[in-house]
Amino acid sequence: MKRFPIFILILSGLFILGSCKKDKGDGDPPPPPPPTRIDLMKDTALAYSREIYLWYDQIPSNLDARSFPDLDALMMAIRNYSREPGFTRPVDEWSFAIDQATWDNTSSGVVGDLGIEVFFHDATDLRVKSVEPKSPAGLQGVRRGWRIVAINGNSQNIIASEPGINFIINNIYLSNSATITFRKPDNDEVTLTLNAAQYQTTPVVLDTVYTISGVKIGYLSFQSFLGDTNQIFNDFSRIFSKFESENIFEIIVDLRYNGGGYVNVQDKLANYLVPSSADNQVMMKQEFNALFSDWNETTYFSKIGNLNLPRIYFIVTENTASASELLINNLEPFMEVRIVGRSPSYGKPVGYFPIPVGDWYIFPVSFRSTNSEGLGNYFDGFIPDIIADDNVTKDWGDLEESSLAAAINEIISLHKTGAELAGRAAMIKVPEVDENVIKANRALSENEFKGMVDIRRREFK
Repeated sequence: MKRFPIFILILSGLFILGSCKKDKGDGDPPPPPPPTRIDLMKDTALAYSREIYLWYDQIPSNLDARSFPDLDALMMAIRNYSREPGFTRPVDEWSFAIDQATWDNTSSGVVGDLGIEVFFHDATDLRVKSVEPKSPAGLQGVRRGWRIVAINGNSQNIIASEPGINFIINNIYLSNSATITFRKPDNDEVTLTLNAAQYQTTPVVLDTVYTISGVKIGYLSFQSFLGDTNQIFNDFSRIFSKFESENIFEIIVDLRYNGGGYVNVQDKLANYLVPSSADNQVMMKQEFNALFSDWNETTYFSKIGNLNLPRIYFIVTENTASASELLINNLEPFMEVRIVGRSPSYGKPVGYFPIPVGDWYIFPVSFRSTNSEGLGNYFDGFIPDIIADDNVTKDWGDLEESSLAAAINEIISLHKTGAELAGRAAMIKVPEVDENVIKANRALSENEFKGMVDIRRREFK
């Protein structure tokens, strides 16, 4: 087993360096101050990265860890040394560091905020794109698709511009309290005061079975691979038992805002979705750098349940990332995969694991994943096969929501023909691209987690 240099791990004992003094003449310069605790943590973080980072041999020898304000800034700096053949810019956009208490809460699905994410439908139409059911917003009945017409009495700044984005972020995402006026689908307005609180997230947003023109279609909206894994696995068991008992013909998995999370949750979901013919076949390979090639690992499918479907539809956006893309990549060799969306998925075929440094964790990108065919360099994301908009004016599971309607339209076309499809065309028209809206929505989504985390590597403490 590889070991990191032991001298960098013993932080506390190094403080004695500053306590030893020698007699000096009056003209000698004062001795340099002893290294601080954070200095030694930075040294440790960089030493780890020089060994475990996927592109370890690109980190310059003169990089000074202590020149950065904190460990997160250091991890962001090493991103610059991640050149891949075929790409003109560094590919790593994800290495980071975070204090352990915050990560332990976030990774287990415990967060503290208002409980809503927002999204521009057009330049002056701000919508609720998602709501956590157990959050302050969820408990007051707020739903995806509601329009936001005023925040703290201000309606002028709800616009897809830089001042508007800053106003929204400061008053919704960075605020402990906000009074928001919503317009519901029936045009009734309600003003609610939301006070930030801690709650448990709910990754499974919706699961249901539609019967349309005699075709049974299973639908699962799953929006994070992080959270209470016991609850997630219980949900999977319940959902797929229902899908089996309903004898579904097709399945749609909605990952449109799923930024990823735990690899083992991906493993579980893939084993429910893959056909029985893939049992005991290679699901994926994890590959580390040359220094840690003995950590390379192959995972095999172990089919769960009796669901055997010929194809699967994934709804994606550019916020579909990492473990979500891993799921798509791992299933492609074994069943027909159809991708629904307007733009390619995020593009993150690499992952990491938490490494403790003091009271922080560092996450230098440390492995890449490939499927059974050796494919996995999808830094440009997965390109949709079926073009459809993310219609944020509709709630989850609404059959008139554009992406869901587009998937169902193709499914029905495989089973039925003619007039049964005629009424669905208007639901899936793709509106013109507004670059200001795209830019605004990217800014609103910038701080959402996007990662592939393998907790099996936590033994490297």
